[in-house]
Amino acid sequence: MTAHKKVVVIGGGTGQSIILRGLKQIPDINLSTIVTVADDGGSTGRLRRAYQIPAMGDIRNVMLALAESESLLNELMSYRFEDNEEHTEDDLAGHNLGNIILTALTTKSGSFMEAITLISKVLNVKGDIIPSTTQVVTLYAHMEDGTIVKGETNIPKTKNKIKDVFYNEPVEATKQAIKALEQADLIVFGIGSLYTSICANLIIPDIRKALQKTHARKVYLCNAMTQKGETDNYTMEDHVSKLETHSGITIDEVLMYSDKIPQSLKDKYATQDACPVIIKDKFHPYKVIHRKLLTYDNDLIRHDSNRIQNAITAILKELDGYVLYD
Repeated sequence: MTAHKKVVVIGGGTGQSIILRGLKQIPDINLSTIVTVADDGGSTGRLRRAYQIPAMGDIRNVMLALAESESLLNELMSYRFEDNEEHTEDDLAGHNLGNIILTALTTKSGSFMEAITLISKVLNVKGDIIPSTTQVVTLYAHMEDGTIVKGETNIPKTKNKIKDVFYNEPVEATKQAIKALEQADLIVFGIGSLYTSICANLIIPDIRKALQKTHARKVYLCNAMTQKGETDNYTMEDHVSKLETHSGITIDEVLMYSDKIPQSLKDKYATQDACPVIIKDKFHPYKVIHRKLLTYDNDLIRHDSNRIQNAITAILKELDGYVLYD
């Protein structure tokens, strides 16, 4: 590449971490990641209720994914205290140590962004980690039958189809998120939970506006499998349509797996009400890029970080010659 490309990854959950582990290896990349803070379950949910701070679980996962090298601190940030059925909101059982460290730094400094910056320096993180907002937000979903579901963890548990997700209060995006989007050369959406990890960022008004103004190429890394409670029986086209509806933009390219998934794994996932995401239509208004992207370690269907790195590198090379920002 002829210049440092500004790449922004939008999402949350383990999918975002998989992408970032690959992209951080690309030379001459200026990497930022915008992360949802709407999680309200587990250790993250307990801490945000107790201290009224944004959810930090996905932020912590992204930090570890972008760390330059493994270290004792990395391991400690991932350490989870043994859970038990009798834990209270106040004890350590079930808590993740990294979440507690981020909570302590936020409380001490008075700033969630400052806490992220401090830990990022200690972990020698490659790239900028940006929460989509620093407010304590609760995600809601309109279901197709007209009911409304409250809470990120409750949305996938409802036996109903999601129409859209929303916040019931004004939510302001972080200035850092807006700047990153406006100056980006490439924006990557996904992989991960379509509504609760990706769209939870896109529905923030200032982020929508920034996405609609930016001249960056917009690429969606499509999920390989449907997710029970979120994307039951969704095709690739369904994923893209919902992404575009929530963001108000059009996607330029979709990265789609071309791997042949073993039948034994299809059968295993079928018992969990999940199936491979397929392409329904022959023609699309966006470019569909077919690449081998998957791995099957431990009988799990996952995207492979190195294959994602190669796919995004190829897209970045296409951008050479008309870089928007140096």
